Amino acid sequence: MKIEVEHRPERDRLDALGVFDWPVWEKEASRFPWHYDETETCYILEGQVTVTPEDGEPVTVGEGDLVTFPAGMGCTWEIHRDIRKHYRFG
Repeated sequence: MKIEVEHRPERDRLDALGVFDWPVWEKEASRFPWHYDETETCYILEGQVTVTPEDGEPVTVGEGDLVTFPAGMGCTWEIHRDIRKHYRFG
């Protein structure tokens, strides 16, 4: 399972996805396990996090990244700088 990252996508792409209408999630610097029951797409507004899949290489993302996490993936989140993101499941 692969985490997909688009670094600094164009505003037109974000508008087409409706990113700025998605809910916002915030979390302080921390480390925790997570499992994706369904696909999540998120746009990082602030902060930096390294996500390490159970069976893959760590991926570090931050402000301005559009990220897709696949359904069924187990991972560990390590938030380096408080994170704030728009997100959508499904």
